[in-house]
Amino acid sequence: MAREEEDEEEQRAVDKLKEVDMFTSVHCLGYLSSINLLVAVCVGMYVRWEVTSEPMILVIFILGLFVLGIASILHYYFAMEKASLSLFHLWFGFLLGLLCLLNSPTLDSNVKELVANYLFLASVVMKTVWALTERICSSIHHKPVLLTSAELLELLGFGIASITMPLHRSMAIIGLVVALGSLIVDLRMKSLLALPNLVTFALITSLAFFQALGITANPYVLGCYLGRLLCEPVLDVYFSGLGPIERWMPVLSLGKVWRRLSLLPLSLVELAFFVLAALKLGHLELWYLVIPGFCLFGLFWSVCHIILLITIWGFHTKLSDCQKAWQAQRSSSRSLDRVMASRGIRHFCLISERLVFFSLLSTVILGAVSWQPSNGLFLSALLVVLPLESLAHGLFHELGSCLGGTCAGYALVIPTAYCSADGQPTLLPPEHVQQLNQRSTGMLNNVQRLFSHHMIQTVGCDYSTSGVTLEALQTKLRNFLEFCTAEGPRHDTYLIFYSGHTHKGTGAWVLTGGESLHLAQLLELWKEKNAGHCSRLILVLDTENSLPWVKEVRRVEGIHIAVQGAELFSTKMDPEAGDIPCLGDFTSEWVEFNCNPDSDTQWSEKGRTVMAVYGVSKRWSDYKLHLPTGSDVAKHWKTHFPKATYPMVHLANWCCGLNLFWLCSVCLRCFRRCKLAWFPPTVLDTGQGIKLVHS
Repeated sequence: MAREEEDEEEQRAVDKLKEVDMFTSVHCLGYLSSINLLVAVCVGMYVRWEVTSEPMILVIFILGLFVLGIASILHYYFAMEKASLSLFHLWFGFLLGLLCLLNSPTLDSNVKELVANYLFLASVVMKTVWALTERICSSIHHKPVLLTSAELLELLGFGIASITMPLHRSMAIIGLVVALGSLIVDLRMKSLLALPNLVTFALITSLAFFQALGITANPYVLGCYLGRLLCEPVLDVYFSGLGPIERWMPVLSLGKVWRRLSLLPLSLVELAFFVLAALKLGHLELWYLVIPGFCLFGLFWSVCHIILLITIWGFHTKLSDCQKAWQAQRSSSRSLDRVMASRGIRHFCLISERLVFFSLLSTVILGAVSWQPSNGLFLSALLVVLPLESLAHGLFHELGSCLGGTCAGYALVIPTAYCSADGQPTLLPPEHVQQLNQRSTGMLNNVQRLFSHHMIQTVGCDYSTSGVTLEALQTKLRNFLEFCTAEGPRHDTYLIFYSGHTHKGTGAWVLTGGESLHLAQLLELWKEKNAGHCSRLILVLDTENSLPWVKEVRRVEGIHIAVQGAELFSTKMDPEAGDIPCLGDFTSEWVEFNCNPDSDTQWSEKGRTVMAVYGVSKRWSDYKLHLPTGSDVAKHWKTHFPKATYPMVHLANWCCGLNLFWLCSVCLRCFRRCKLAWFPPTVLDTGQGIKLVHS
């Protein structure tokens, strides 16, 4: 036994050494890339001083070596790693900017310049291989960040290097640097249009930008600089395991003031782009096309971007409300995305995604109409605007896709344990009243915990010891099923909880006065109130006879409804042991399972006295969260935008109503129906955070 333990310890030690060796090898590749870059920069600066005999280049070169020495001292002797790396990245960004911009055709035939170019190429290749190896070996931990400090400093250094150029060139290059930073953020956020933006940036930069400025940039240095900055964000489009909310958390967690202030630079950039695009009117070669085209598409662009700014402002207002609610009710189990889902952010984002898409489309059209290949400022402004608008579109697209829908809940508990011969509830003996009241109160507390945990809007939790009449219950259910969100649309999900006496054969709810509520009556109410809408209904029954409703709902056509029921097997227990299952036991276990991620409830465990069973209608798998209809978009427009922009409603509805992949969706729908009917899962996630279970 001792020998086996020693062998296991030796094996763990060997595995740990292998992991350390792999980790060290990967980091050595990164260090080799940086050393290669350092040598390439030194050779490149020396060649330029040698060819031009410019003393300023020699001064900058010596100063660069001095800064590198200071960074090394701070790192190794004072343990100031962040300060040393900040100096390193800032200075390297500056030197790479100089080497890229201070280029001359006479250097092409220089052997030392050729060596430096190959070193730059080798450096970016090593950097890419290092980044790829880290991600394949899972030795990197992704963190939600827009720009790392290294990226920000290298961008800043390149921008500072552009100051050596004339003012118009310097401004254009600074704009290009801002566009590069925006593109990095766009890629890291995995925006829907990030990769097309990357292709657009590469084509315009390589084919038009530097030619417009009259600069012969060194392609090897420029490629090295861009490659080192872009390789990690591009790889993370595939390798990053962060979810949408995690990726966007740096934006979502910003304070109200900072988010509102971010609209100011965005507005200035958009205005600068429009002014630079208007310079096209000075080119009179094709005035009969340029002037009408710019007036038409310029007006379209202006309307779309007014809508864009109002939309972002409205989103910030809603997000601020969500942050307040989250901070007021913060707990370890409640996240910001759950609060956002309960406040209807998903519906707002789905509509806003359409509007932002039109803003992006208007920018592309205006850029094409006013294309100026000889104006570097216009090109840099276009490259800045595209990723910024892509980020706004990506944010609304991600939130509209990942956030859950809204949900309203109603609970009814009728603590009846004794019935007359005709099946009607009767008054309880005094000795059982206190015990039953405690059990019923605990059941209501569990239901309220479920509603609170999943941010379900509570419409009512009724507790009646004397029973409920059919008319009163139907009135309550009608009012509940008519309940809508504050913005106007219906809730995506309606949840009804019931615990009380039921008929043994049909599962109908037993009410006072000899009346009862059958499933068919409830379905008629639902069809009446949900006509023309796409909400769904979930029934949770903690009763002794819920199985008939579970079986019956599986035959229901045309609507989306699910029944979660319970089965109590008191025959399996010894009455003298005192552990006979009662109403409320299922609710306690089921709520704990849905509210506690660490719950150890095993629903398939043999010998259970409280069993769970669920059934769903035939079209349950077809359900999709409520998508904005034409009336929803029109109502949203009237609420948030001026009347002058109202004609855009019809355009937005028409374009976004096209379904180009209807055949694929039909096949996928049939597959999901068959899968759910033939192989129902033990645990069915409703997408609302609530899970239906089957023992």
